[in-house]
Amino acid sequence: MGVIVGPRVIDAGASLFSVLISPVAVAAGFPSPAQDYFDGRIDLNAHLIKDITSTFVVRVTGNSMEGAGISDGDELIVNRALEPKDGSVVIAVLDGELTVKRLRITAAGIVLQAENPRYQDIKVSALSDLTIWGVATRCLHHV
Repeated sequence: MGVIVGPRVIDAGASLFSVLISPVAVAAGFPSPAQDYFDGRIDLNAHLIKDITSTFVVRVTGNSMEGAGISDGDELIVNRALEPKDGSVVIAVLDGELTVKRLRITAAGIVLQAENPRYQDIKVSALSDLTIWGVATRCLHHV
């Protein structure tokens, strides 16, 4: 059902990744002449995380967000300091249950939208307890 388990705190002093970066783009269509050297490193912390004190990594279970490119086992980088808005992919706590969905703010109310036609959208009733825990900024997808 798209439930999130086990948010991990990213230590502000820890380096998540520092990897080599190629100076040329890799062709996804026809192959291009290969450049077989790398031109330095990219700090993935700086590239992926804008606010280290408010950022968490959560692992996704379920496939309700496949249409958004989020698969079972993927990890989401979630920023709790961002203001959620219509269309944001959010980690929501609805009546005590964590879920990842697309936030839709409509004239009729709030909807937590699944990105898989096999799952129904969740129309949040006025009596429900809803907290937006954070906004997903990146998906670390396994290939």
